[in-house]
Amino acid sequence: MNLKDHKVAVCGAGGFIGGHIVGELMKSGVNVIRAIDVKPLDEWYQVHTSVENVEADLKDAENCDLAVRGATAVFNLAADMGGMGFIEANRALCMLSVLINTHLLLSSQQAGVSHFFFSSSACVYNADKQRTPDVIPLKESDAYPALAEDGYGWEKLFSERMCRHFEEDFGLQCRVARYHNVYGPNGTWAGGREKAPAAICRKVLEAKHSGRHEIEIWGDGHQTRSFMYIDDCVKGSRMIIESDIHEPINLGSSELITINQLVDIAESFAGIKLKRSYNLSAPKGVNGRNSDNALILDYLKWEPSTSLRQGLRKTYDWIEQQMLVAVPA
Repeated sequence: MNLKDHKVAVCGAGGFIGGHIVGELMKSGVNVIRAIDVKPLDEWYQVHTSVENVEADLKDAENCDLAVRGATAVFNLAADMGGMGFIEANRALCMLSVLINTHLLLSSQQAGVSHFFFSSSACVYNADKQRTPDVIPLKESDAYPALAEDGYGWEKLFSERMCRHFEEDFGLQCRVARYHNVYGPNGTWAGGREKAPAAICRKVLEAKHSGRHEIEIWGDGHQTRSFMYIDDCVKGSRMIIESDIHEPINLGSSELITINQLVDIAESFAGIKLKRSYNLSAPKGVNGRNSDNALILDYLKWEPSTSLRQGLRKTYDWIEQQMLVAVPA
């Protein structure tokens, strides 16, 4: 399919990824008819005034009916989520996001939507395969036998199965992307929901501007991750919904890095070296996680390719601008 032939509704459009997807689709000539988010409009990360912007809680079935009305393709990026600090402290809230996907699937099927995109997460993967920093990249099959991240990961895994069965039983074409740690400008960088790249950039900037050259790192710093820049996420998401891929698929960078190395990069941007303290009791997630991109390369002949240094530089500069704007004159 080609999205230019469709009327598109983007759910979770007031969030980080959703806002970027709306903007990029519109820029490429796709008819985005509606953007929906639970947050008040003045709290959306990006607002695109040429589409219908709707403030609505998609855990409510009637709001889902309104959200997909007139659409032929739906992106579901709506979820109550954040970084590991938020996920570990709000497992029930994360689980309640299952209502969003359930109601959106029902509304889409009843409204005659042809294509449905669900943003899943690498948090669905079996924790036993992520216990050491030198983790073997996670293949899509590694989600089973199931031992997902408690709360958030289980909700995503269940919702993946819902998508599968709505396609099998009702013919709703569902595409599922397992996002691996998305970061970039116009995202959360403070307040408790931010993820590691934004949190590290903010902490390094705070140390630089305050003159207190110290930083607290959650965990021992040896945890490994891969981080995907937002432009790759947006491009991959569109390629997946337009593809003939009928199974959940990794969408993430395969560039593995430790949290200590992430700090090294941010320090190099600031031109400083910081004294590091390690909070071993703070939420830190699994010890190692990386994306195996063999399947996406096979299907699409493409994988996320923005280097961490390149993407983090743009993110660091954007966060610094936000911090300077926030400081009273």
